[in-house]
Amino acid sequence: MPIILAIESSCDETSVAICYNGKITANVIANQTIHENYGGVIPELASRVHQQNIVPAVQQALTIAKVNKNELNAVAFTRGPGLLGALLVGVSFAKSFALALDLPLIAVNHMQAHILAHFIDDPMPKFPFLCLTVSGGHTQIVLVKDYFDMEIVGETLDDAAGEAFDKTAKILDLPYPGGPLIDKYAKDGNPLAYKFPEPQIQGLNYSFSGFKTAILYFIRDNKIKNPQFVEENLADICASVQYSIVNILLNKLKKAAKQYSIKEIAIAGGVSANSGLRIALLATQDTLGWKVYIPAFQYCTDNAGMIAIAGYHKYLAGEFVTQEISPLARMNF
Repeated sequence: MPIILAIESSCDETSVAICYNGKITANVIANQTIHENYGGVIPELASRVHQQNIVPAVQQALTIAKVNKNELNAVAFTRGPGLLGALLVGVSFAKSFALALDLPLIAVNHMQAHILAHFIDDPMPKFPFLCLTVSGGHTQIVLVKDYFDMEIVGETLDDAAGEAFDKTAKILDLPYPGGPLIDKYAKDGNPLAYKFPEPQIQGLNYSFSGFKTAILYFIRDNKIKNPQFVEENLADICASVQYSIVNILLNKLKKAAKQYSIKEIAIAGGVSANSGLRIALLATQDTLGWKVYIPAFQYCTDNAGMIAIAGYHKYLAGEFVTQEISPLARMNF
């Protein structure tokens, strides 16, 4: 019954989790509010705050899980992809911690971990399944054949869906992080108030750069006619943008499900916390007969719980790394 300590530091959340025999018994997430002052994540500041947060987060996780550090069997950590400086803090701490306690190291791919978050709680998807992985930096449709046998069958050719949410929020002068605010205002708006173009991309790939440009021109042109346009129509704008992005995401996912004859469908990544996407995906259970899997909210955004469960399955498979391991800003499946 392995006990694994996991560390996640790929962006601006310092997170530490404990996995006891496949169960997450602690999942501490220290958010970095300092970036709100700058309208986005500042990599150098993220690295410094990780250094401040990581030791208290480890101590808190051990306390919550009621585990002594000498009871640990391995240390798992995010190797990449992510901000290199931020990753370096987590990887360096993991290596030092493991070396001091003579523990094996487990390197985890951040994007694979998002998908494996589905194996933290019941119900769990059955292999093979399709996972729509959507975040600020990634938009992918992944064919998941086994825990670490995954194939990207569709992905964005330029910008991610999460970035489209965030850039739209910036155009609307909403504070950072803007994605959750669009979701919030969309609840009071009419999703059919405004129509935005759907990118016509072949196959299962996505593109959001042109969509962002269309939003920019739409807001610019309407503000020329009415300087108060955004303030007077904020809820409808947010609802229409969210509706469009969700439709773009699901139309490709439906195409993939048909192409691979799969009805086990999951979503992962930070944007999977979006209520519009969740509601639309759940509706397919009745309309398309899909079996839909959505992680608990705390496992959607960046967190160490998903690193811990990935580390647990790597531990069972005996997949360990040496002290020579280094972080990777870009990392393939």
